[in-house]
Amino acid sequence: MLRILRVDMIIIYMTNTKKTILVTGGAGFVGSHLCERLLSCGNEVICLDNFYTGSKENIKHLLENKNFELIRHNINFPISLEVDQIYNLACPAAPPHYQNDPIETTKTCVTGVINMLGLAKRTGARILQASTSEIYGDPKEHPQKENYFGNVNSLGPRACYDEGKRCAETLFMDYSRQHDLDIRIVRIFNTFGPRMALNDGRVVSNFIIAALKGEPITIYGEGNQTRSFQYVDDLIEGMIKMMEQDDFIGPVNLGNPNEKSIRELAGKIIGLTDSHSKVVFKELPKDDPIRRKPDISLAWEKLAWEPKIGLEQGLGRTIEYFRNKITNLH
Repeated sequence: MLRILRVDMIIIYMTNTKKTILVTGGAGFVGSHLCERLLSCGNEVICLDNFYTGSKENIKHLLENKNFELIRHNINFPISLEVDQIYNLACPAAPPHYQNDPIETTKTCVTGVINMLGLAKRTGARILQASTSEIYGDPKEHPQKENYFGNVNSLGPRACYDEGKRCAETLFMDYSRQHDLDIRIVRIFNTFGPRMALNDGRVVSNFIIAALKGEPITIYGEGNQTRSFQYVDDLIEGMIKMMEQDDFIGPVNLGNPNEKSIRELAGKIIGLTDSHSKVVFKELPKDDPIRRKPDISLAWEKLAWEPKIGLEQGLGRTIEYFRNKITNLH
């Protein structure tokens, strides 16, 4: 249906594009922000989560929305739904969580992905895979472009996630070639923001919580290893742009190319929190990447996407979130 709205004498043409969208892992940190954004655009959203790392707290403000539905389910088991689009985010993303049950992590990336691809095949839905920069492993190419094959240890403690996500991309591409499935693949680089769990285990949340509590901030190695940190709102914008792109399936990097060392990040967080925390150093974990920075030229070319929110602005919002969270616990 075509509608014409007149706003301040400007005629805007709008189409009735309301969709039913499934977000697996929708109660997680990124998933909850995605559900919120999709609802704000007038869509019906089905949030699927088994709450292994997700939290009802993240989506409780959405439960009264008539266009929002929450289903407790593990994607490693099939489910029958009628949907127009699928965002597959279901998988623990922080090392402490995905290494806690590595077999279940691999199953989520393989069996779970097959189930979601099967659902997309049956319904004719477009499906987007939330892949990861971890598919590049400890990269020998810097910055990382999408055509880099990576440097991954298939036998190491991170392999359940790294190789699991690589296999998920393989499955997506094979379903596209063999069944003409309408797929999209994004490779997500380090992302932070409100709704990260207190026990998330990733560097930004670990540093902020320690700084706010005045506890020692632990850096692994000498702190010279680098990461590129993007704020969650920028990621959500990129994911939606990719889903709505009609002539590009990816993969495409979504990340902030502003590279920072872990030592720099710790100093910045200590300053922003006005903390007296000391920095302590411990041994670098096995297979921990030394450098990580996305080349986002393809995202700009195909999606006209680049991050808008700077590290300091994003950290300020995230620190405020954790400050309130910690205060409410006491």
